[in-house]
Amino acid sequence: MKINRLTRITAILIQLQSKKIVTASEIAERFEISLRTVYKDIKNTSRAGVPVGSENGVGYFMVNGYSLPPIMITQEEANALIVSEKLILNQGDIS
Repeated sequence: MKINRLTRITAILIQLQSKKIVTASEIAERFEISLRTVYKDIKNTSRAGVPVGSENGVGYFMVNGYSLPPIMITQEEANALIVSEKLILNQGDIS
């Protein structure tokens, strides 16, 4: 199940909210990525301001009291985002 990075990181955050502790191995297995990619995704998520905690040898967890707000967009808004992404990708913009 190969998915793009933004979708994967969002799914990882949802997974972290659904369990007390999630191991890097569980994440790697679920998304068919390397442990190194898991570590990078978690690090980038933390840099973006999401409070992800970790305990060596145990796993990752969401800091108590933090949860992602639900995303409330219409079907038309979702379609506009998808079309925009495709347009940007076709223009060769890698940002």
